[in-house]
Amino acid sequence: MANPTRSDPVLRKLAQPLALTRAGLLAEQALRAFWPLMTVAMAALAALMLGLQDHLPIELVWGGFVIGVLGLIVTFALGIRRFQWPTRTDALARLDATLPGRPIAAILDRQAIGAGDADSVALWQAHQARMAQRAAGARPARPDLRLAPRDPYALRYVALLALLVALLFGSVWRVGTVAGMVPGGGTGLASGPTWEGWIEPPRYTGKPTLYLSDLNKPDLSVPESSRIILRFYGEVGALTLAETVSGRTGEDAAIPSAADPQQEFTVERDGELRISGPGGRKWSIDVIKDIPPEIAVAGPASAEASGEMTLPFSASDDYGVTGGQAVIALDLEMIDRRFGLIPDPEPRENITVPLPLPITGDRAEFGETLVENFSQHPWANLPVTITLTANDAAGHVTATAPFATPLPARRFFDPMAAAVIEQRRDLLWSQANAPRVAQILRAVSHRPEDIFRSQTTYLRLRVILRRLETFTHHGLDKAHRDEIAAALWDLAVLLEEGDLGDALERLRRAQERLSEAMKNGASDQEIADLMQELRDATQDYLRQLAQQQPQEGDEQQNAENSIQMGQDDLQRMMDRIQELMEQGRMAEAQQALQELQQMMDNMRVTQGQGGPSEGQQAMEGLAETLREQQGLSDQAFRDLQDRFGPNGAPGRDGQQDQEQTLADRQRALRDELARQQGQLPAQGSPEGDAAGRALERAGRAMDDAETALREDDYAGAIDRQSEAMEALREGMRDLGEALAQNRRTQPGEGETGAGSRRADGRDPLGRETGQRGSVGTDQGLLQGEDIYRRARELLDEIRRRSGEGERSKTERDYLQRLLERF
Repeated sequence: MANPTRSDPVLRKLAQPLALTRAGLLAEQALRAFWPLMTVAMAALAALMLGLQDHLPIELVWGGFVIGVLGLIVTFALGIRRFQWPTRTDALARLDATLPGRPIAAILDRQAIGAGDADSVALWQAHQARMAQRAAGARPARPDLRLAPRDPYALRYVALLALLVALLFGSVWRVGTVAGMVPGGGTGLASGPTWEGWIEPPRYTGKPTLYLSDLNKPDLSVPESSRIILRFYGEVGALTLAETVSGRTGEDAAIPSAADPQQEFTVERDGELRISGPGGRKWSIDVIKDIPPEIAVAGPASAEASGEMTLPFSASDDYGVTGGQAVIALDLEMIDRRFGLIPDPEPRENITVPLPLPITGDRAEFGETLVENFSQHPWANLPVTITLTANDAAGHVTATAPFATPLPARRFFDPMAAAVIEQRRDLLWSQANAPRVAQILRAVSHRPEDIFRSQTTYLRLRVILRRLETFTHHGLDKAHRDEIAAALWDLAVLLEEGDLGDALERLRRAQERLSEAMKNGASDQEIADLMQELRDATQDYLRQLAQQQPQEGDEQQNAENSIQMGQDDLQRMMDRIQELMEQGRMAEAQQALQELQQMMDNMRVTQGQGGPSEGQQAMEGLAETLREQQGLSDQAFRDLQDRFGPNGAPGRDGQQDQEQTLADRQRALRDELARQQGQLPAQGSPEGDAAGRALERAGRAMDDAETALREDDYAGAIDRQSEAMEALREGMRDLGEALAQNRRTQPGEGETGAGSRRADGRDPLGRETGQRGSVGTDQGLLQGEDIYRRARELLDEIRRRSGEGERSKTERDYLQRLLERF
């Protein structure tokens, strides 16, 4: 490249990008040459601003000072040596390198040969014109500021981070403290002694730290328990502290000297803070007291139908509530000490549960609801006192005045279930009630056929009663007492809810529960839940009536009309009952409920000749046994999950009681299966014998499951229970085939009849072939006493499938057409 001059026309056009490129080269050279100097300077300044010199021995401080000064001198010398001032030629070369074909160099070149040839000169001028056009689009070249190859350990970033930390948490004033370490510096400082100080409020307040040197106002308001930190620099004794905010007295031996270079104390009361000496200051401090939290009950305690207690409350605090709890104590003076409550109760600790707090949002003021289920606690539905407490971060605790209320819990409306729960309460009240509880349970179960709806509940009660009497005879301890209590609770729940597979039974049970609730003064929520249960049970019963009507001619139409009329009347009556209850007119509501029961009794229809067959009863019994076994298996699996604590260690508390209860239930179910085996119909046929063998396998699996439960082998018990359920299903299939075979072999239904029909030109289903390919018959496809039952089962299955939303729309439309036709 020829030597460029400013008079070149091309260079005049490139003046701005050329100047910017040269400035970039200057920054590039300066950064490469002096980055070590900047690194050392930032590190030394960060150390001084953080006050490291105040915490290190004087020898180390002086050593570090010498090293720092030498580092600055060496890095500055190396930077001067490496630095090269960029020339205009360097800038042109860098700018030209960014353009394709280096047009600037081509423009500045001169024609060496052919200057006398006109064609050669013209070609050279054309080339120069193209290069000038290309150079006109030049942009400033970016400088190369990367230092990673020269600083592989990123020391410059470490020093920069330290400087930023010092700027945030340090002080520039601390740099001047180095001068006090110079010999004679304590007396030769131009500004004299210095100080600095901070006021740090408690973290839970969320308020910032105050730097006293920057506060010019004499009056300060700070939160209670704020920490004050002061540091005096210079000659000891030149600055002294006087304060009346900490509450420290002269008798306290821990009080440091007023001239101590470092002072630290906590603000506890209003007072004055004064620094005496050169540059001293004075403040009047007003303490912002931490207000204790407030908590109050926002509504009455109530219980849902499931037994969950709900207790609304509200709480507030100036800086936020950090926790709270509800303490429930038995109100012994308010208890009616009769019957099983006559003995003194066994000592029990108060119930303590934590209060729920908002997961997100402000806890300074909020409302929440405590939801707990105390239905199985011995104090359920007994008078108690509930005390709510709230605490804040400052350690203040506030408690509400104890308020009396019956402990909300589940209520049992079935008389037998209520009796069982009452005896369970008496047993938990005092072990001395055990003989009395056994006597009452034996008395109320004297005539089981008049009380119990299923043999399962009666068998469970007998097992519980036998174990209670045995334990009482040998000395009832707490573990056995808790075992019996758990078994009584399960029995009461089964008696209350039952296994109501029949719609009419569900309806009667719903009516009884609602009637008992109105008599016993149940809560509005409980009555509303029971009313909804009655509505649902009524709908199920009406659907069952519709399915059980005769399927022919005018009788079907008349029956459907009567049912529709009854359904409208029932809905109006239930609306009237609910309206009376909402108005508090319980006597009239009770009378209307009795009228509803009479109306439902009048709606019964004849369901064919005779009751259910022996085979149907056997199938229903096996189905009940299968459901019971499924429930036992589910309970065993849940207990197996609960056996392990958070660290994987087995949690054995209360496990033995549950094992005994499940084992006894398994034994009772095995006895029930043995009874059903003895009454199994269709014995002697291949299918009937196969059903018997399957039930024997189920019985053996139940025995093994009981043994596994008593040996604390939950996994093995679940496996055996699965085998029992599979065997029960197989036995039910075999029994169904046996019953179907018996129906097929009835007179007129055997192979001979079918063969004769086919010989008469009928199809395999017994239908006559008609004209144009149509088929028909004047006989039913099914014969015998189960024809209507089978028809109802098919119609019910069609209804069930038509209501399944996961089926395709085409299939559901087809099923709906079947329902409309039949």
